[in-house]
Amino acid sequence: MPTAGILVIGNEILSGKVVDSNSPYLCRELRGLGVDVERVLVIPDEIDVIASEVRVMSDRYDYVLTSGGVGPTHDDLTMDGIAAAFGVKLEHSESISQRIERAQGKPANESQLKMAKIPEGSKLIDSGDLWFPLVVLENVHIFPGIPELLRKKFESVRHRLQGVPFLLKKVFVRRRESDIAGDLNDLLLEYPELVLGSYPKVGVEEFRVQLTLESRDAGYLQRALDSLLARIPPDAIHKIE
Repeated sequence: MPTAGILVIGNEILSGKVVDSNSPYLCRELRGLGVDVERVLVIPDEIDVIASEVRVMSDRYDYVLTSGGVGPTHDDLTMDGIAAAFGVKLEHSESISQRIERAQGKPANESQLKMAKIPEGSKLIDSGDLWFPLVVLENVHIFPGIPELLRKKFESVRHRLQGVPFLLKKVFVRRRESDIAGDLNDLLLEYPELVLGSYPKVGVEEFRVQLTLESRDAGYLQRALDSLLARIPPDAIHKIE
């Protein structure tokens, strides 16, 4: 299955001034598309660090998605770092410059022209009703840090990021996790390819543990669910979704 790495770029995230909501969103969406996210990393606005981490992720994963650092200010260095990662120069994109001019009805100023500098060899993908396109260099997809813009841009390229989606079953259990841990271990011995999660809940009266069973094979998932339900007493099951 396709794999992905997510690189969140920004001193504001590392300092706690801004809470990252982009990587959880991307993880959920990519999983729904059947892409396995294997790493999420938060790094500062430093060209050398960006270049190093982009290079590693690009070599390791099928898709790399970066978030942040693509605006007009001094600390927006993502394009510089990605260019350095691939050993190319930044070049002026007349297409982006013209889009800026059309969007605001006048020529771009110096700060806005900074946003028209992209790594050589990049592709531009139109992002729905957004004037600024998504920039893609090799397998690196360069997203803005503003959550609303990132989500709109992701919607424009989700069809390019396809694998076999996971199917999910949820089982809500009234027993403590320690009471069913042995059953869960035995289930994984029987179904080693099952992705099994166990999440205790505190302060919830109806159930104590939420179990998640995931597989890309519907038949395999159903057999694993049947096996789990055969191990746990019926009165210990709150509900199944």
